[in-house]
Amino acid sequence: MELNITDKHKKILFTYLFQTLKHCTNTVNIHFNSNHVHIQGLDASHICMFNVNIQQDWFDKYSVSKPTHISFDTHTFYTIISSCQESNHIYIRYDESDDSDYLHIDLVSPVDSNASIREFNKYFKLPLSDYEYEYMNTPTIEYDAEFAINSKSICDIMSQMMIFGSDINVKCYEDKIHLITHGIAGDMLVNIPIDDLSAYSVVEGDIIDLKYSLSSIHKMCLTNKLSSEIMFYISNDYPMKIEYDLGNNSNMVFYVAPKISD
Repeated sequence: MELNITDKHKKILFTYLFQTLKHCTNTVNIHFNSNHVHIQGLDASHICMFNVNIQQDWFDKYSVSKPTHISFDTHTFYTIISSCQESNHIYIRYDESDDSDYLHIDLVSPVDSNASIREFNKYFKLPLSDYEYEYMNTPTIEYDAEFAINSKSICDIMSQMMIFGSDINVKCYEDKIHLITHGIAGDMLVNIPIDDLSAYSVVEGDIIDLKYSLSSIHKMCLTNKLSSEIMFYISNDYPMKIEYDLGNNSNMVFYVAPKISD
């Protein structure tokens, strides 16, 4: 298995993707299929699930001779790829033929690099982990409310709300959305008019009123580097779905179960 990332924007996306994942899990299980990469897992509390699909044409090179799955420490992997400099390209290799115990990650600057300072090449061997995970199907369903919001705005809101409470109450009306949290430090309500959203739909005549773990939602909205907007899908009958569009028909999706009202 070999994949390369040379595009500057894709290198940033890849790094921030694993920055987000390391806040959810210590160990990640990755399936390298013939035409895409699939990552799925649960956070430590088993409250939220993440599901990542990256198509082969997202990468500058993608070569998989046979379907392979490996597991490794997300914190170490993020530490390695976050050391990638502007002139470096990311090369990731795994030898499927002999079931190697290591993933090779090379951060290499091409000889013809136009960067003013060409970084030194770095080569890493990341030991693989023994980690069993049973993949779950994620069926396509109809949600009661859907909206797209600017990623920087919602990331800032979640960081601010963390100061006040541990839960977030999401209320979707026909003309607005309210985000509410309560705590010892006080209360916070954010009013979001639908005119400030690039996309919004809600079941006519309904008010969607659900409560979620604020720390879980915050982990999923730590960065605005993955996409300019984040899609939220909410239903009374299903976990909340939070989706990042990574381009090239690739995405990163989180599912978080609502909390039972007291």
